[in-house]
Amino acid sequence: MSDLPQQLLNGLSLGAIYALIALGYTLVYGVLRFINFAHSEVFMVGAFVGCYIGRLAGAVTWWSGLTALAAAMLVCGVLGWIIEKIAYRPLRGAPVLNVLITAIGVSLFLQYGGQLVFGATPRTFPPLFPETRVSLGSLDISTNQLIVIVVTTVLLVALQLIVKHTRIGTAMRAVALNPKAAQLVGINTNTVFSFTFVLGSALAGAGGVLYAMNYPSIDPLMGVMPGLKAFVAAILGGIGSIPGAALGGLILGAAETLVGGSQFSTYKDAIAFGLLILILLARPSGLLGRATVEKV
Repeated sequence: MSDLPQQLLNGLSLGAIYALIALGYTLVYGVLRFINFAHSEVFMVGAFVGCYIGRLAGAVTWWSGLTALAAAMLVCGVLGWIIEKIAYRPLRGAPVLNVLITAIGVSLFLQYGGQLVFGATPRTFPPLFPETRVSLGSLDISTNQLIVIVVTTVLLVALQLIVKHTRIGTAMRAVALNPKAAQLVGINTNTVFSFTFVLGSALAGAGGVLYAMNYPSIDPLMGVMPGLKAFVAAILGGIGSIPGAALGGLILGAAETLVGGSQFSTYKDAIAFGLLILILLARPSGLLGRATVEKV
């Protein structure tokens, strides 16, 4: 029990990263009603962009770290726009199975395209921010962990402000509620869909950089397991709910870290799916999700 505060801090940091990735899943599902399985590969691209920018910067400063983070979000936002325009927009109105297969195809394309561009060999992620460690009794706090928590909080608040207090956010909520009615009142749904992908992909890019800062070995397949766990976190909190995605990520990160520090550490990857089963049995719509009725 003496290391419980340390494990909770580690879990909070990991859960914040899962939350960022989960937000992308829940945004796309909330507006377009499908799961973008290529989202985890956008996360991977964000990590590589941060890696290259960090190496180009040379010196480890707060400015270079923020530049790498912003560049990853920008590149991943553009990548999300391209994916939506090329892969998903032509399938608008197509059966859900077609979109699902396409999403898996885009995911595989990015994975193996990443191996072609970046190489299959894992590489070390460079330090982006000046790192110091502070000890408070048995608690060892790293500035990288604090950066993850602060950046995630800022981005989550910014996302809520965008969705709740801007015109494009109002349009997103209208399209999520009823796409046909939104079109009838003059909302350009193509613009809303593209913006949703850009926003979700930018968050995934930030998540990729923050993850690589704390687990500094990256490769083109690095997004598979974090992306899958973040998807579980989105369902856990309630798919389509922004606060639910954040809550699901924090719960999953804390549970995984606590199990990883116990005698059952070999089962830490299974904890995500165990939690998912338990939550779906007790509350199928997720912790903060709302039950809906669909006509079949």
